[in-house]
Amino acid sequence: MNTFAALLPAVPAVGWAVHARWLHSRLTIARRDPLTGLWTRDAFTRRARRVLRDPRAVVVLADVDHFKQINDTHGHAAGDVLLATVAARLAHGTTPGGVAGRLGGDEFAAVVVDRDGTAADRLHTLARVLARPTDTAPDVHTTVSLGWVRAADHPGEDLSALLRRADEAMYVAKLSGRSGPRRARLGRLLGSVAGRRPGRRGAA
Repeated sequence: MNTFAALLPAVPAVGWAVHARWLHSRLTIARRDPLTGLWTRDAFTRRARRVLRDPRAVVVLADVDHFKQINDTHGHAAGDVLLATVAARLAHGTTPGGVAGRLGGDEFAAVVVDRDGTAADRLHTLARVLARPTDTAPDVHTTVSLGWVRAADHPGEDLSALLRRADEAMYVAKLSGRSGPRRARLGRLLGSVAGRRPGRRGAA
């Protein structure tokens, strides 16, 4: 009886531990975009701000060109597959140490750490990879425009401001990348660019 009585206080503790793990798993799932598995906007923002503490951080913005046309032509199922594929490729291309998220619709963002000074080459390769057709829908051809900016080039600016600058670079890439459906569309913002896209908002 004494042994049994001694174990009783441990039972609620074990139950709370299991419950806490369950709650943590549910919260993690809630912070993930159900289609792509990337972090949602709010969850991405929190993690991206931590990565931005590194002076080598690079902010990236990407979206799928003519996504509505893809949905209208090939159906929403094909569009969903395309988004999920782009997300998986983006997540793979921003490791290790980076964070990627889906801001909404066909727009994605990432913050990576340029440890060896090869961000330009890595992101050029990533832009080409993102433009490849999906394995399950090879007839769906598109491009993914990608813009990026080094946080160190704009000291004192927060994530929201840096995302706006990356968006400007991405818009320039869209305008200049019209020579073919498979061309990588990549833009880097070195300084202020006139003609900011109207209505753009940052993640914060």
